[in-house]
Amino acid sequence: MSEPIRASDTPYAVDVEAGESYWWCSCGRSANQPFCDGSHKDTGLTPVKYEAEESKTVYFCGCKATQNQPLCDGSHSK
Repeated sequence: MSEPIRASDTPYAVDVEAGESYWWCSCGRSANQPFCDGSHKDTGLTPVKYEAEESKTVYFCGCKATQNQPLCDGSHSK
């Protein structure tokens, strides 16, 4: 299993829509950050599904070190 690549030093603010599903890139290799584009193939890492319960802005982790996948927990500042 590979280690994730830090894609960003800050979280990604995304306006999500209630009832929609989003696939967060956990490997850091996607060209479509913070979402998966299939680049994790052969890494042992898999995307994480996020289901929006309400329409709002959420902050997806960009550093890939969060303990609250897929959302930012401030790990980028540690």
